[in-house]
Amino acid sequence: MDVKSVGVIGAGQMGNGIAHVMALAGYDVLLNDISQDALDAAIETIKGNLARQVSRGKIGDDEMQAALQRIKTTLNLPEIGQTDLVIEAATEREAIKQAIFEDLQPHLQAHTILTSNTSSISITRLASRTDRPERFMGFHFMNPVPVMQLVELIRGIATDEETFATCKAVVDRLGKTAASAEDFPAFIVNRILMPMINEAVYTLYEGVGSVQSIDQSMKLGANHPMGPLELADFIGLDTCLAIMNVLHDGLADTKYRPCPLLTKYVEAGWLGRKTDRGFYDYRGEVPVPTR
Repeated sequence: MDVKSVGVIGAGQMGNGIAHVMALAGYDVLLNDISQDALDAAIETIKGNLARQVSRGKIGDDEMQAALQRIKTTLNLPEIGQTDLVIEAATEREAIKQAIFEDLQPHLQAHTILTSNTSSISITRLASRTDRPERFMGFHFMNPVPVMQLVELIRGIATDEETFATCKAVVDRLGKTAASAEDFPAFIVNRILMPMINEAVYTLYEGVGSVQSIDQSMKLGANHPMGPLELADFIGLDTCLAIMNVLHDGLADTKYRPCPLLTKYVEAGWLGRKTDRGFYDYRGEVPVPTR
């Protein structure tokens, strides 16, 4: 199928990044959210990120202007149903995602492909609640979307080959690399990454090292560009906890048990950069470890 228009549901950190790269690749983009403020903020973020690409010589000013012209916004979810490819990028909660697809279903075109940017939730289970499980798959971008090169493509048990090939062609047109993952909890990247972050939190919890020493050790000892606790703050501690719970529930293995300290930070509302406090306090000029 030749995709010409893309509907993106959710204008947050992931949604605005997906809209950005899709528009830059020449797709007509319709960006949806339940909040006009969120849509307005997303457009400002996209403008800023495109301008940064222009300043670095990665794209021309004409490409930036053309991309911005291709992005439209709407508060009306049914309008998304008229696009060729839908990418749901709402909050990482299964009930919310299911409700979105349920509300959207009566308004879909017959050929529309549904996808979810979920980082851990079962694609097969999400697809089973729709009228087109064969045209449903996982389309998982990495954060930040304009910078990161990988996209995980996850087939549900019913996903047909044409749907996979269509989504793979979209990834190719974006200039990104597709990794094909099977539909098991957290797929590839987060199946490996999140237990590492969780183990770093256990290392802190047990007093083996401080926030600073843990992050320095992994940056300088393992050549990681960002320490695991700094990375957790960037991702969002609530997201990290949600993925660890999916792994623990889905695989029933105690090695995926979320660290109690991670749970405690989330209970405190210290979710990382987005709340100005997590394993670091971001309210000053320089991030300061909170433990």
